[in-house]
Amino acid sequence: MKKNIYIDFTYLIILAATFGAIIVLGALVAPVVFHTDKILHAVVLDNYNAGIIMGEVFHRFSYWIYFLTFCVAAYEAVMYKKGQRDSVVFASSVVVVFTSLMFSAVYSPKIMSMQVLGREATESNTFANIHIASELDFKVLAVALLVLFVRRLMLLRRA
Repeated sequence: MKKNIYIDFTYLIILAATFGAIIVLGALVAPVVFHTDKILHAVVLDNYNAGIIMGEVFHRFSYWIYFLTFCVAAYEAVMYKKGQRDSVVFASSVVVVFTSLMFSAVYSPKIMSMQVLGREATESNTFANIHIASELDFKVLAVALLVLFVRRLMLLRRA
């Protein structure tokens, strides 16, 4: 078996694991954290404190996102240099890198810095707009990861 297949397989695992983590964080973790009143009886978190917890979760997830960004940029650059060019792969990898960096380097730190300012800052229109933009960015990242994963899998199958 070729050594490249292990690199390809690892790359696909990283893409799939990140997609799975995004789905888990968005669809499972966030609703549980923000609806503690349905689970806990003695202690109930308000939205501000639940947001602090989710902010920390996403801050820690940002480290993985930075790793993903490096892997996608490095792998796709090597494949491009080898002549394995595909417009769908190129477009989706650019979207993955861009949305990853936007989430990890812009939205997540900005949200956390506003949370440090207090409850009033998190109730502002600016915070709401940044939060909505980060949610949209996260969804675009998930779709781009899925497209990149499926397309790379199709190209790997052809080879």
